[in-house]
This record gives sequence, structure tokens and C-alpha cells, in this order.
Amino acid sequence: MPLYKTITVSATTKVLIWKIEESFDELCLGMKLTSSCALRVQNMKSDLHKRGFMSVRHLLAEEGYTDHDLYYDENGKPHLTDYNYISITHSFHFSAIIISDMEVGIDVEKQRIKILRIAHKFTPIEEYRTLANEDAIMRKLTLVWCAKESLYKSFANPGISFLQNIYVEDFRLTDSQTTANVSVAAKSKTYNVFFLEFEEFTCAYALLQ
Repeated sequence: MPLYKTITVSATTKVLIWKIEESFDELCLGMKLTSSCALRVQNMKSDLHKRGFMSVRHLLAEEGYTDHDLYYDENGKPHLTDYNYISITHSFHFSAIIISDMEVGIDVEKQRIKILRIAHKFTPIEEYRTLANEDAIMRKLTLVWCAKESLYKSFANPGISFLQNIYVEDFRLTDSQTTANVSVAAKSKTYNVFFLEFEEFTCAYALLQ
């Protein structure tokens, strides 16, 4: 069972990453889904999405949870029945969760050069043109995107703009963390954001300060 990495952030916060190497049928073995989740995965057209969905259930099992301990609110944000906070992500052949007693968010993304084409939609690209080469710019932008996506998941406010409402404090590629702020109307929250890169993927997870 390819539990790829476990990060114990604190006594009450843990990150788990799964490398999806099994078939969908293999991932289904021993897993009992709620009727709504069974229907949801049945209606997924992509085999990769189905495998990602099921691999998350294995990550939950690593922490003693089942699919019945997980539910989603009206904004699609996941919650646990024991009132711990959870955030979920999957991208291609990696999935990850973060579980904590505080508000959290997590995102995993494959590093792809096409992020340069959409960068203007989520961050001032001028800040990164001074980096040494296109690969460095791609990595930096992917880190920023992952940070903002993890903040978006934690904040869970419909209509939030990555460009206008989420600010990530600048950082060097050698840094493993930064701070960030999300502000919408009179609501504002500050987070610590942590980074890691592996096998041409980027992960960021955010913890409310």
C-alpha cells in the first residue's frame, strides 16, 4: 500500500500523501462507501479520478476514519464527524489529506509549464520574471498556485478571487514556508503556508494562525 509520505506537523496536525499505483478495483477492496459517495464515484468518467477518490479513503483509513466519518457542506467543503478539520486533494497519481484541530487547507499539483499562460489570473507575474529560467518561474508559480488553492479550500467563501482576495508573502525557492492572508469584505484570516516538492509535483498546506 503506497503511503508515500507522512508529515507530523504537530501533535494535532498531520499530512498524509498517497502515490496512486493501484487499479481502481484494488483500491476498492475493503472500502465501504456511503451510498452518496458510491454513486458519486460510479458516475466519474475518468479512471484516474476514480482512483484518486478511492485513494483518499485509504488515507482516511490510515488515521482511523471511514467514508462514513466524512461529509460535505453546501459549499463542497469536507468535514469530519469528530469535529477535526480536514482538507483533501488529488492530482494525477498523487493524493493527500491534512487533518487538524484547526482550520487547514492542502493542495497538490503537477508542475507544468502551461501555468505560465494562466499566471496573470492568480498572481502578479511581474514578481517572478527576474527568476533565472523558465523552469524556476514554473516552480515558483506552482508553489504560489498551490498556496492559494490551499487557502481557498480552508477559507471556503464562494466567489473569492485568487488575484484580489488572497495574498501570499513572497518567498525564495529554497524556502519551505511563508505566510498568507485571505480578505473578503470584513472577513480576514492569516495563515502559515508550508511547501514541499517531489517527483515533479508540488504540495502546499495552510494552517490558520
